Parts: sequence; structure tokens; C-alpha cells
Amino acid sequence: MDQVRVVLQATDALTHAGLTGLLRSSPELRVLGAEDRARAQVLVVAADRLTVDVVAMLRRSIVEIGAPVVLVTNEISESELLTAVGSRVVAILPRQAVTAERLAHGVRAAASGGGVLPPNLVGELLKHVERLQRDVLTPNGLNAGLTPREIDVLRLLAEGLDTTEIAGKLAYSERTVKHVIYAVTRRLKLRNRAHAVAYALRTGMI
Repeated sequence: MDQVRVVLQATDALTHAGLTGLLRSSPELRVLGAEDRARAQVLVVAADRLTVDVVAMLRRSIVEIGAPVVLVTNEISESELLTAVGSRVVAILPRQAVTAERLAHGVRAAASGGGVLPPNLVGELLKHVERLQRDVLTPNGLNAGLTPREIDVLRLLAEGLDTTEIAGKLAYSERTVKHVIYAVTRRLKLRNRAHAVAYALRTGMI
């Protein structure tokens, strides 16, 4: 199995050292130095809160690396969650609950185009999307950019399912699921699965 290349950025040295140890304890992950950050497949960011400076760093990383982000944080509000999703954050792990296994799972999910959110954040995100769909998009006919099949696939991607699991849930072949994802990313000029999910969430399509 190929190792997932990870680069870590933390707001303090102690957290950086601790998370580096957790990441290196997983044989399927390879922690890169800062000089190799452009080669990273996943960026792990640790911060107490999603401050303006952290958001600015995430947006710079979109340009410099283009990799999906696993965010380790103490707390995050609904409005901060939406900002995070718009900054390529696809997995959020509460700092107090981080273990080597949970961190590795979040990184693997991010690398495969999936995501991980605590149940309370999933609920908040879905409520926001429902309000956006009800109050803004549907009245103006703005949700027509995706077919029902594409919406179903993207919703399951947003829940962290991989291609095989999505195929099983929807009774499609894996080839069909891959074709749907490819068609969406190509038509909307998106970079990858994580970008497609973030775009669909940000625009209220799912």
C-alpha cells in the first residue's frame, strides 16, 4: 500500500510534536518536512480556533499545495464550519478526542476524496444547507447544475464514503460512481473529489 504523504502545520511547537508522533505511528502515513510541502497529499492543521490568520494560511495552502485539509481544533462554530469547508477542510477532529487511529482515519478519508465530521457538525452543516436550499436556491431555480444521481453521489462522498461504499449504497457499479464523479469535476472545472464536495456544499447543491 502506498503511503499517504502528509504535511503538518500547528500553531505551537508542543502540539506539532505531539501530532507528528501520532502521524508517524501509522505505517500508512508519511510525514513530510516543510520543504516538501508541495508534494503533500493531505495537510493536517492544528489550531485552537479558526482565526483570521488560520483561514488566511489555509487559503494560501490551496494555492501552494492544493491538498485537502484535516483540521484539529478545540472548537468551531457554525459560521466557522462554513468558512472551513470553503477552505478545503474536509475533516474536523476535536483536539481532546484525537488518537493515532482517528487521525490516520481522517487523513485516509481526506486522501481518498472523503471527509470526517463530528455528528454535531454534520447536523449544523445539513441545517445550513437545508435553509440555503429552501430560502435561496429552490425559489430561484439555482440547484439545476447537478443531476439527482450526481447529488446522491456527492452527498455520500460528503459523508466520508469511498467509491465501493457509494456503489453499494446506490446499487451502482464502481465504474458508474467513478464516471459520475469525473463528469462533475470536469463539467464544473473542479480539481478532485474533495473540491467537488466543497463546491457542492458551498453552493447549496447538496
